[in-house]
Amino acid sequence: MRAWHVTTPAPVERGPVALTDRPIPDPAPGELLVQVLACGVCRTDLHVTEGDLPVHRPGVVPGHEVVGRVVAVGATAEGYTVGDRVGIAWLRHTDGACRWCRRGAENLCPASRYTGWDADGGYAEYTTVPADFAYAVPDGIDDVAAAPLLCAGIIGYRALARASVPEGGVLGLYGFGGSAHLTAQLAVAQGARVHVMTRGEQARELARSLGAASVQDFDDPPPEPLDSAITFAPVGTAVPMIMRALGRGGVLAVAGIHLSDIPALRYEEELFYEKQLRSVTSNTREDGRAFLQLAVRHGIRATTHTYPLDGALEALRDLKAGRFDGAAVLVP
Repeated sequence: MRAWHVTTPAPVERGPVALTDRPIPDPAPGELLVQVLACGVCRTDLHVTEGDLPVHRPGVVPGHEVVGRVVAVGATAEGYTVGDRVGIAWLRHTDGACRWCRRGAENLCPASRYTGWDADGGYAEYTTVPADFAYAVPDGIDDVAAAPLLCAGIIGYRALARASVPEGGVLGLYGFGGSAHLTAQLAVAQGARVHVMTRGEQARELARSLGAASVQDFDDPPPEPLDSAITFAPVGTAVPMIMRALGRGGVLAVAGIHLSDIPALRYEEELFYEKQLRSVTSNTREDGRAFLQLAVRHGIRATTHTYPLDGALEALRDLKAGRFDGAAVLVP
């Protein structure tokens, strides 16, 4: 099969990934072998490729927004048969026994492992997934449209929950890429008034088309105090600005897995009146199942731009440069 792998992490402009031929993997006990039909290109892939995240598996195949068909079932794997369409997301393994797993917070499991970081992912023609961490992809959503839901959508769902938007509340979204444009649709469907702060006219036009109450530049203040905010931009220097945009009791959720350093916060201007700053760490499988149901119920759809598998490096470069709105998807 053909598969991309990270050679030496470096800026994507220097080509830190290579497309090579390698054997189709065999599914281990408990795993499914999946033929990749579509794989979303996530900003986390960029962090893995460029070295913002430390190397966990040398030469890893990136990609964790995978839609595919089961072509083989490993010993002891249950729940799926050959021919089933499945989704593969970021979270790949938890121990099920630690205190976080036992209380339903498996996203905080110290033994957690991740697709496209600890194990080879979907920038390939075939990949594997533990059956217990695969998702049944709902009917009525095609492969390309479904792929970004499996990380961008799921992490946006968890970020929205962490942001604690009150009923009928005001939500600010900072950055408007693959995850934010799905989160905005869900927030609007749930009755929030959404203000978008982002760079790039394409992203602004998309935000307007999806029902944003206002759209302005990333550094501009929203037109009213925010009850909640989510930042998808990996820019820690923006955090004080966003905290100042919150009203009393407001919550900022940081959705990215990587964030540059946050400057010192001034207590009276940026934290007082019970404002809160929260991180978002991965997701639970229940998050994924719940979001996929909501996506069907509310008709949440990704705006997608397809690339052939050969174009993965181009897609990563375009993502970094902000050359498209919505999400990029590789189609082998």
